[in-house]
Amino acid sequence: MHTTLLHQYRLVLSSRETLFDYCEGISRQHFCQQVPQFNNESMCSMMAHAAATYLNWLVNFAQREKIPYFESNDCRDIRATRAMFNQINIVVNDFLDRFKDALDVPLTLPKREGVELTLTPLDLFMHVITHEFHHKGQLVNMSRQLGYIPVDTDVIRS
Repeated sequence: MHTTLLHQYRLVLSSRETLFDYCEGISRQHFCQQVPQFNNESMCSMMAHAAATYLNWLVNFAQREKIPYFESNDCRDIRATRAMFNQINIVVNDFLDRFKDALDVPLTLPKREGVELTLTPLDLFMHVITHEFHHKGQLVNMSRQLGYIPVDTDVIRS
């Protein structure tokens, strides 16, 4: 299963790279502009949130290591955003390597104020990638509202 998940993440990387290439054509001003229809979030803040979610679940939760989350300032332009996600790629590869023989072993860990969650590493991996894709759709929609014509960022593209 480890090999399958690595392959799946390569598909995520391909889709993400298509999004990043598209974002190269978005002005820095628009990239960081708050969009009222998205609770005044910006494309930049949405990407920082997606990256922080990887850190929250794969490092802080699953591995009980505390590392700081990304902030909107960490992705002030697409070059910085790529660098931020390069760090996420290392996190994902380390996570998959660490749990490759225990992907279905439940982890029961405290989340906050007496709440415990029981999730498997596979649950966590699926959550972070589907979370990223959810926000990727919002990013494309945000760019459309800012006057851009989005490209196809699906895993299977024509």
